Amino acid sequence: MAPKVLISDKLSEAAVQIFRDRGIDVDFQPDLGKDKEALAAIIGNYDGLAIRSATRVTDAILANATNLKVIARAGIGTDNIDKEAASKKGVIVMNTPFGNMITTAEHAIAMMFAVARQIPEASESTHAGKWEKSKFMGVELTGKTLGVIGAGNIGGIVCDRARGLKMKVVAYDPFLGEEKAEKMGVEKVELDELLKRADFITLHVPFTKQTANILSRENLAKTKKGVRIINCARGGLVDEEALAEALKSGHVAGAAFDVFANEPAKENALFNLPNVVCTPHLGAATTEAQENVALQVAEQMSDYLLTGAVTNALNMPSVTAEEAKVMGPWLELASHLGSFTGQMTDEPIKAINILYDGAVSEMNLDALNCGVVAGIMKKANPDVNMVSAPLIAKERGIQISTTNQDKSGAFDGYIKVTVVTDKRERSVAGTVFSDGKPRFIQIKGINVDAEIGANMLYTTNEDVPGIIGLLGNTMGKNGVNIANFTLGRSEVGGEAIALLYIDHPVKQDVVDALDATKLFKQVKPLAFDVA
Repeated sequence: MAPKVLISDKLSEAAVQIFRDRGIDVDFQPDLGKDKEALAAIIGNYDGLAIRSATRVTDAILANATNLKVIARAGIGTDNIDKEAASKKGVIVMNTPFGNMITTAEHAIAMMFAVARQIPEASESTHAGKWEKSKFMGVELTGKTLGVIGAGNIGGIVCDRARGLKMKVVAYDPFLGEEKAEKMGVEKVELDELLKRADFITLHVPFTKQTANILSRENLAKTKKGVRIINCARGGLVDEEALAEALKSGHVAGAAFDVFANEPAKENALFNLPNVVCTPHLGAATTEAQENVALQVAEQMSDYLLTGAVTNALNMPSVTAEEAKVMGPWLELASHLGSFTGQMTDEPIKAINILYDGAVSEMNLDALNCGVVAGIMKKANPDVNMVSAPLIAKERGIQISTTNQDKSGAFDGYIKVTVVTDKRERSVAGTVFSDGKPRFIQIKGINVDAEIGANMLYTTNEDVPGIIGLLGNTMGKNGVNIANFTLGRSEVGGEAIALLYIDHPVKQDVVDALDATKLFKQVKPLAFDVA
């Protein structure tokens, strides 16, 4: 059955056609996002939800999203999506950060020109029949210092454009390296230095706990007298009340805002102040940008629903289509290794240690980690997946560590998972053979060569005669058919393990019968999601 996608906001017809051409069953209801109750009533029918800013994906809506796998926002900002609730539900949240980069950067430059030359007020005055030439004395951008807070994708474009305007550019960005700053032709500085030196300040950071009110009342007081402030990023980055006071006092000479703490902004402390330019969140509002993000969201969602490729996800590592093809068997193995240790562990888990050896160590380890953790967590929560598992592990205080190393043995690559509890450590390792099938190659340090079956029985015992016969006899008496059998031991007379491949899940009375013999240290039925 083809995946089903709901589009609840306005999206271009070209984007809708991409879904159809890729074999996606698409339901285009561009006004549905404004009706929360109607959206909640039907969301359970869909695998994907494509939105813009009008649709608010709340916890209540997600509670009804029984089949939803992905939400994709045509644009950058995802404040209208409850990402934590989506993660707990196992739903991937994507955005399209590159489709409107140039458009948003150009808007910031346009706003800078507008506030430098007081263009909106001068235009309004002239339309009114006035000729107040001397009233609107502006300033040049050439030679001025532009302070860029956030020099990522959009901020980087603003830096480039500003340098073309012969401005001096200083940038504050904790993630900007000195070498990259040098290549960009900007000076990397700390925030206080930027505030002290900048004639214009423009913000290009997401809204997070770290960036909320980054231009607070205290930081606004540190700015150079006569500074002009531009915000085309996110609302809530600037203390708007404090900025209004600084504008009235003359400390700040002007401001240009496209975004506000509360939107839609019907009223705001900045409104109707002299030399304050305000636009209604138009940063991405060009025909080119709207088309770009719409096409991008259609491609990303289709790729994920059809091939498993994850692009621009905010709550899961991205996996390209090429990676998905190569990593598919390894992701399956990672899940099985996690599932084995999860099913074998009855006490609370303190830590998960994952070792990647050889070829697999060069793959997308973040995604493989998610697969391992999801496999482990499935015992406690069958609905867990690669999105929700890391969040659940974090909530439980489980420490996750990763080690990667060059090829160290007979296999081109392998994964080893060790689970740590207060009582013990338990490990299992596996690889993918040339046939593309995952296999267990080591359990408890004992080498094995075991394919992975849907229903299995795992036993441990001392290496003594008669165990194989006892297992076969007990299975036969209870009507359990053994499809295959794998054995391993640490040494002659040492610890031995057995993996039985059986047609159906083992019933508890069979486990009890084996336990009653007192010959087995452990008897554990196992189940795996095998394609």
